[in-house]
Amino acid sequence: MLSLKLPQLLRIHQVPRVFWEDGIMSGYRRPSSSALDCVLSSFQMTNETVNIWTHFLPTWYFLWRLLELAGGPGFRAEPYHWPLLVFLLPACLYPFASCCAHTFSSMSPRARHICYFLDYGALSLYSLGCAFPYAAYSMPASWLHGRLHQLFVPAAALNSFLCTSLSCYSRFPELESPGLSKILRTAAFTYPFLFDNLPLFYRLGLCWGRGHSCGQEALSTSHGYHLFCALLTGFLFASHLPERLAPGRFDYIGHSHQLFHICAVLGTHFQLEAVLADMGSRRAWLATQEPPLGLVGTVATLGLAVVGNLLIIAAFTASLFWGPSTWWPIGGRYKGQTTVRPHF
Repeated sequence: MLSLKLPQLLRIHQVPRVFWEDGIMSGYRRPSSSALDCVLSSFQMTNETVNIWTHFLPTWYFLWRLLELAGGPGFRAEPYHWPLLVFLLPACLYPFASCCAHTFSSMSPRARHICYFLDYGALSLYSLGCAFPYAAYSMPASWLHGRLHQLFVPAAALNSFLCTSLSCYSRFPELESPGLSKILRTAAFTYPFLFDNLPLFYRLGLCWGRGHSCGQEALSTSHGYHLFCALLTGFLFASHLPERLAPGRFDYIGHSHQLFHICAVLGTHFQLEAVLADMGSRRAWLATQEPPLGLVGTVATLGLAVVGNLLIIAAFTASLFWGPSTWWPIGGRYKGQTTVRPHF
C-alpha cells in the first residue's frame, strides 16, 4: 500500500526569522520544503492550512459566479455588463494567488518573498477591477462625466502600481523594522480601498440621516455589509488579534490571518451583490448616460495594468538576487541573529 510521509512541523525558534509570524509559535513547515512537500502540507494541519483553504475554495465560488453570469443569454454581448465581468476576473485571481502564496512560501526565503510579491500584485489588480463597476454603475449623479469620473479608472490603474510597489518594498525592512514594514503594507492596500470607495462614501453622506428615499443615491444593504467586512479585514490585518494576546493558542485555528481571509472573501461576495444591485436599480437611469469607458479602453487599461504590475514584481524579484547577502540565512540563521524564542 502506497503511503506518503507528511512533512515534519517545526517551532518558531527552528526556522529563520523571515518565516516568523507574530504570536504563532508552532506548526511551521521546513523552510526548504519541496513543491511536493508544500502541496502535501495543505492536507495536514499546519499554521498555514486554513489560510490555504479559506482562499482556495472561494476561488471556485467566484469562478462559478463568473461563468454563471457570463453564460447568461446575451450577457457578454451587451456592453453594459462588461465592467462587471472585468471585476470578476481579478476577484477570481486574488484568492487563488493568495492560496498559492501560502502553499509554496516555505520552499525558501526567496521563494517566500516572490510568492507574496505575486499575491500583492493580484490584490492590486483586484483594487483596479473594483474601479470598473464603480465607475460604470455606482457613481453619484453629480459626478457623472465630471473630471473625477473620467479619470477614475486610469487613476485606479496608477494606484495599482503604487500598491504593488509599496507592498513589495515593505518586505525588505521586515526584519530590521517590522513596525515600518507593517505600516507600509497596510497603507499600500488602505489607500486604493479608500479611493475605490469614494463614490460609495459620497452617496452614503448624501443619504445619511434622511427620513425619505434618496433616489439614485440610495445604497443597498450589501454595500453596508461590504464596507463592514472591509473594516474588519483591515483591523484583523493590522492588529494580529487574537494570537497577539495569547501566543501559541491560535497557531492552527483562529489566528488573525485566517479570520482576515474569511472577512476578505465575505467582503468580496457582498461587493459583488452590491454591484449587481446598482446594476439593476440604476440601469434605466444609466441608460440615458454615456458610458465612461468602452471595450477598447477597458481592455487597454486592464492590459497595461497587468503588464505594469508584472514588471514591478519582476524588478523586486531581481533585487532579491542582486541584493546584499545579509538578507539570506547562513546555516539556518541570519547574520547577527541568535536562535532565541521571541517575546510578543
